[in-house]
Parts: sequence; C-alpha cells; structure tokens
Amino acid sequence: MNKNTLGNLLALFTVVIWGTTYIVTKNLLNNFHPIEILLYRFVIAFLALLIAYPKIFTIKNWKHEIVFALAGLSGIAVYQFLENTALTYTSATNASIITSISPFFTAILSFFVLKDEGITKRFIIGFIISILGVILVTFNGMFILELNPFGDLLLLFAVFMWATYSVITKIASKYGYPMVQVTRRITLYGIIFIIPLYLFSNLKFDIGKILVWENGLSIAFLGLIASALCFSTWNIAVKYIGPVKTTIYIYAIPVVTIIFSAIFLHEKLTWMGILGTVLTIIGLIVSTKRNRHRCIVIEDE
Repeated sequence: MNKNTLGNLLALFTVVIWGTTYIVTKNLLNNFHPIEILLYRFVIAFLALLIAYPKIFTIKNWKHEIVFALAGLSGIAVYQFLENTALTYTSATNASIITSISPFFTAILSFFVLKDEGITKRFIIGFIISILGVILVTFNGMFILELNPFGDLLLLFAVFMWATYSVITKIASKYGYPMVQVTRRITLYGIIFIIPLYLFSNLKFDIGKILVWENGLSIAFLGLIASALCFSTWNIAVKYIGPVKTTIYIYAIPVVTIIFSAIFLHEKLTWMGILGTVLTIIGLIVSTKRNRHRCIVIEDE
C-alpha cells in the first residue's frame, strides 16, 4: 500500500472515530466539567503513548521543542478548550457548520507557510458541495439557526487553531522523529497548558465519578482511542498526504455523528440528512482527488 492510500485511509479512520466522540462527550458532560474531560482524556492518552513507545525522546534541535509546544498549545489545549466553551454559548448546529470550514483555513495557511499546498478549482468545488451537505446533515429536517456572535467567534478561532495545528504537525513530520513519539511530546505539552485551566477552575479530583463503569469506559475510549490512537493516525496522515487533504476529511464528521446518533441514540434520520450525507461524500471525493496543479490561483485542471 502506497503512502497516499494509507494516508487517506488513516484520515478516514480518524474522523470516523472522532465523529462518535460527540455522543460520548455529551453523556460525560452530565457528570463532568468540560475541562475535567479534557485533562483526564489527554493524561490517559499520554500514558498510553508512553507505554506504546517508551523510548526516550532525544531532541535534535531546541527549535523543534518550540514547534512541539506550539502544536500542543494550538491543537490540544486551545482548540479543545475553545470548542467546549463555545458549545455553552452556541448550538451544536452552528458548531458543526463552522467547524466544517476548517479545510479552507488550512488550505490558506498551508499556502503561506508550507509553500507547497494551496487552493485549486477542484478544492473549491468540493468545498462548496461538502458544506451544502454538512448544512443539510446538521439541520436534518429542522431549519433552526440561531446566531450567537460570541460563541460563533470562539468556534471560528478554534477552527483556525486546528488549521494551525495541522500545518505545525506537517512541519514537525519533516524532522525525522517517529510520529508516535512526536504525538506523545505534543500531548505532553497539551497537558501542561491544560493544567492551569484545571487549577483556575477550582475543580476537585473525584475518583468516585471515574469509577462508575459507564464514565470510566467513556473516558478510557476518549483517551486511548480518540486521543492516543487517533491523534497518531491523524499526524501520520498529515505527514503522508499533507494538512489540506487530511483536514478535508473533517467534512465527514457530522455524517458519522448523525449515523451513530440514529443507531445508538435513536435520533431520527430524515431525507435531508440522507441527501446531506451523499453530498458530503461527493464533495469529499472531489476535494481529495489528485490535482495536476497546486496553486492558490484558481486554474483549470
């Protein structure tokens, strides 16, 4: 299997898992503060990565350490915190739609920072098709869109942070370190930046809540699968196919969420949701198809 195919499969696998985390997190929020979930999730992830790859991480250049710290700050601490906070001010509908523009931010940022990826005609067409699909999937038969400037602005900044994380990860992948080791170091920095938020919130550690089997299983899933495994597969995908192509798979997250919600939460799936799913998949295929031109100027392919 070539690296391009493997990268696409890893990106798809990652978003399928991440699409289920909304359901898991929704249940956990009944008993835990968002920052508690965030800290416990990534502490478990770090320990899992440490066990999986215990080799001591020897840094070749101190500048690399700065890059890893920026990745942990942007993609783990800031992004996750902003997204969780924004959901207390705005609706999940707004969140799904705004998060889906992440590939556009990533494409622009990649063009200026990496100089080797940009926006093509095929990317724009796929972007438009997928966004229409995401909107249909998100509404799923209910035309309700309530704007909340503060919450929506937080989400926009969160999306920019994820784009930043993806680009930084691409830079880090060129250093020659094993990607599991890179993910471990990034996760460690994420935890370091999360701890002040935890302490500032005056939260108290309650082992009793975690020992409730449903809570413990959910936190373990978020830490081991959605974080340790999926951040590793995401970072490897970014290394193989680039941040723009990898981030395009985020279009599929609302589709995965609505399908799993219908199966496990028995939420109704309407014709609008089905149509949106089809459009999202078509847009994803169009966007990820190989292009002959890589440029920010829209040209015929």
